[in-house]
Amino acid sequence: MSNPFSLEGKVALVTGANTGLGQGIAVALAEAGADVAIAGFVPPTETLEIIKKLGRKVVDINANLMSIEPVGRIVEETVKGLGKIDILVNNAGLIRRADSVDFSEKDWDDVMNVNIKSAFFLSQAVGKQFIAQGTGGKIINIASMLSFQGGIRVPSYTASKSAIAGITRLLANEWASKNINVNAIAPGYMSTDNTAQLRADEDRSNAILARIPAGRWGLPSDLAGTAIFLASPASDYVNGAIIPVDGGWLAR
Repeated sequence: MSNPFSLEGKVALVTGANTGLGQGIAVALAEAGADVAIAGFVPPTETLEIIKKLGRKVVDINANLMSIEPVGRIVEETVKGLGKIDILVNNAGLIRRADSVDFSEKDWDDVMNVNIKSAFFLSQAVGKQFIAQGTGGKIINIASMLSFQGGIRVPSYTASKSAIAGITRLLANEWASKNINVNAIAPGYMSTDNTAQLRADEDRSNAILARIPAGRWGLPSDLAGTAIFLASPASDYVNGAIIPVDGGWLAR
């Protein structure tokens, strides 16, 4: 193959791409040649403009992934607008912080519904679409450092991201023979809305930075290469991997 990292002619569906990591991944896939459908509750205005300027087609799908109700419609609107689906990125996510002794059922359910329940059932729906198309496909889940570690004050987030790692491996086992690659990216401590509270706490931020060998918070653009790799033919024999992009955090 002339360029195993090219996504020319491919269609990617990315959830939660209005800002942050999702935006960085959606733009990276477009830069590599993919047309992109974006599904989420917050209008991805800036992301749409960037992708259009790159000369790629883009479809905006309004969907609240707090429940699985819109899952079928997301797949239908992507196929209707862009003709097919080749790549799914399950990026949409929530985080709620509180001591475990005070953590509410609502904060547990909200996070689990978005981070794992909707991610699984969207993967199921897109997996069926891949099988119907007969061309295979790529699923990229967004895991976390807390897929490997416990963390503090984020019980539902830790549970959901541990589950994402598990379901990534399970789907890889079931679908590798169908030419469907299921893998995950585990971002380290990234400069996004989800970490705003941590970065605003000087002591906590300094403690985190002291453990990161790279000496800085990550940026959404730091995920671009890994996302393109996992979405492209370059990763055709990569199945069930959870790839850390963490500045060396886990190696410390």
